Amino acid sequence: MSIQQNLLAIIFVVCISTVSFSQSKPKATSTSKIDVVTVYEQVVREGYGTPFIYKRLASAYYFKGEYAKSVLWFNKFYAEIEDDNPELEKQYKMALKAVAFSASNVANDVIVK
Repeated sequence: MSIQQNLLAIIFVVCISTVSFSQSKPKATSTSKIDVVTVYEQVVREGYGTPFIYKRLASAYYFKGEYAKSVLWFNKFYAEIEDDNPELEKQYKMALKAVAFSASNVANDVIVK
């Protein structure tokens, strides 16, 4: 009976430790809190801008919904390099449309008032 109790105790401890280990939260690293956009902008401010960085900034701002900033970085990107990537061209055109639409809404609001 002693062997059965010892075996049962070992199984119980293993089960409890497995459950508690599987439910522990992974520790967040300090790299998960870094905003890549601010890092890229800092690099550009320091004078090390490249078409790769301009493309990343443009796409990041596009997906954030900040189309005016996206257009700015797309313009810098296309000024330095000609890229035939259809996805980038689509993002650029959509950002231009969004900026134009926003500007026309502002103009309409001014005229109406």
